[in-house]
Amino acid sequence: MTTKRDYYEILGAPKAASEAEIKTAYRRLARQHHPDVDKTPGAADKFKEISEAYQVLSDTQKKKAYDQFGHAAFEPGGGFGAGAGPFGGFRTYSYSQGQGPNVEFDFGGFEDPFDLFEQIFGMGGFGGGPFGGGRTYQRTPTYQMEIGFEEAVHGVTREIEIPADGKKTKRMSIKIPAGVDNGTRMRFEGVDIVFRVRRHSEFLREGYDIFSDITLSVPQIVLGDVVELKTVWGEVKLKIPVGTEPGSLIRIKEKGVPRLRGSGRGDLYVRVRLEVPKRLSSEEKELYEKLSKVNSSKKGWF
Repeated sequence: MTTKRDYYEILGAPKAASEAEIKTAYRRLARQHHPDVDKTPGAADKFKEISEAYQVLSDTQKKKAYDQFGHAAFEPGGGFGAGAGPFGGFRTYSYSQGQGPNVEFDFGGFEDPFDLFEQIFGMGGFGGGPFGGGRTYQRTPTYQMEIGFEEAVHGVTREIEIPADGKKTKRMSIKIPAGVDNGTRMRFEGVDIVFRVRRHSEFLREGYDIFSDITLSVPQIVLGDVVELKTVWGEVKLKIPVGTEPGSLIRIKEKGVPRLRGSGRGDLYVRVRLEVPKRLSSEEKELYEKLSKVNSSKKGWF
């Protein structure tokens, strides 16, 4: 009997991961191990495992059951009724590419697995072939567009030219909404655009949250302070609590990325770094020596 791996371990996400973090982890792994991309032995099984983990952890009820009972929540005779547990089984779809063998994937919680593939891989169909129920997917013209980090946060209007009939081009003005991310796919007048967002020198984005660093001196960390902090929404005053530990995160609500679907924004998390002075004046050295003596009976300054 094969023991199933932990779903969180499969996605590389902690149990306390948010919905956005789980989705980000899934998208990254799904792109990496999709059979059209990963040609190594076992790639299809790996992709199936990733998809199964995501369809459970992305569903609030299924995730709650899994957190409490593990895989037993979805097994026959597990105390949740017959079949595959209280939430029903995994519907199975076949995927085939070219002349290769069919590969089956489970997508229990998705209304249409091919819509999901389009969102993740930027495809308008896998080679235009038939899938389940005789449905045929035609490839939609797809183009990539690179935009800046803050353009993705605030939204921007761009003029673009795309190939049309023969050698002609079609000029379009597209309004990119605030909140798009790497890999976001949107349709404009029958054309699909997949966005690529450039990195920022000061900010790191994870889902709708933004992370940045702030470097403070020893007195600021020990005594607390109020400092000016740069955000994607302008300068704000940040209160540094007394005794803040280096490496800790300070959360600033609603200073992250606008949610593409829905209202509100993510948060900004500021990581505290300690600036250790490399050169000291004689007066500073004397003060640190006095402080060292005072703290000699303690485990450390922080």
